[in-house]
Amino acid sequence: MDNTHIKNKKLLMTRTGAEREKQQSAEKAGKPITKRVRITIILTLFWFMLWGTGSVTPAEEWKQAVTPWQWVFPRDHGQHPEYRTEWWYFTGNLSDSQKRRYGYQLTFFRQAIASSPLRPHNPWSVRDVYLAHFALTDVSGKRFRHYDRASRTGPGLAGADKDSMNVWTLNWSARMKKNGIHLEARQGDATLKLDLRPRKPIVFHGEKGRSRKGPQEGQSSYYYSLTDLETTGTIKTPWSREEIRVEGTSWFDHEFGSNQLTRDQVGWDWFGLHLSDGRDLMVYFLRKSDGSIEAASSGTIIEKDGTTQHLNAADIRMDVLDRWTSPRSGAKYPSTWQLRIPAARIDITLAPLVTDQELTTTASTGITYWEGAVAGHGTSEKRDVAVEGYMELTGYAGSLGGVF
Repeated sequence: MDNTHIKNKKLLMTRTGAEREKQQSAEKAGKPITKRVRITIILTLFWFMLWGTGSVTPAEEWKQAVTPWQWVFPRDHGQHPEYRTEWWYFTGNLSDSQKRRYGYQLTFFRQAIASSPLRPHNPWSVRDVYLAHFALTDVSGKRFRHYDRASRTGPGLAGADKDSMNVWTLNWSARMKKNGIHLEARQGDATLKLDLRPRKPIVFHGEKGRSRKGPQEGQSSYYYSLTDLETTGTIKTPWSREEIRVEGTSWFDHEFGSNQLTRDQVGWDWFGLHLSDGRDLMVYFLRKSDGSIEAASSGTIIEKDGTTQHLNAADIRMDVLDRWTSPRSGAKYPSTWQLRIPAARIDITLAPLVTDQELTTTASTGITYWEGAVAGHGTSEKRDVAVEGYMELTGYAGSLGGVF
């Protein structure tokens, strides 16, 4: 979403062993952990300065997303080091030959801590930190498992190419191939090996790919997606004895920018959805500390033929029908939604395929958030449709204001 996916579709940092142990103790005690985010930032920056990176560049000195981007591919699938924060985000809804359903998330974050390496000719000189999240959902078994990691850049550790998509954190990777994208991740008894092939063209959100996050100059990200990716490959869950051959549909977001969220923007609700009539839908709402919705919130409808329609916040109506309280963080997340877009004649209801898909990313970003597979039903152009996709909910276990 963390940027929204900012995804966003997401605070980017690493932790010392002592801090991680303290946080794990807090989790066991049932205490929210994200209140320590700002303290952890200080510890993180101090740790990297000890490793010889020098002083950390103030956020205001990074390039801002103030004008439309001149997109060139495959170059823009790669990293954009002149911006502070960047992520490559993949989710998908899958099924096996027995019609058992699964979901996955694989996300890579790049967080710059200096505008240039202290020793540019030294491959071990640190400029960026890479963090990653990997999650698998077993819908039939109502089970969910997630993993996270962080690494400094360096040979064999982590990095991203500038001329195409090739991003990795240790043995997790996303690489552009001739006919699509190849994903791999392995953590203990969980693995993912998927090939993704686009069925629709690239989608640019906002103003030709410049996605507003607020009224201030530069309070934006550059944001595009591949919303309809035919997916084949294998996964192995912690509950399966062997690899499972799967197929389905994936979604890819790529965002980069600097200084996107103000301190009064506590988090966001993001949806990437596939409708059975061939439409895809992206919606994000930025929530403010006073309970209101940021006016710059928006969305995009992607038609079956790949044409798009931009949505302003006023075009979208979202109502929470039910909530779920996490037994770990205590966060109270919206769990069932009614989403209406009258101008597009869309009216759908969504709910999680597994209630508990909360991530507590103590080994990487330090943020607790909900991200998982959802499904629903409703109408589109007055015709009945089924819906599946992914939902991301941040800021419910602690404000993200001013972080990104």
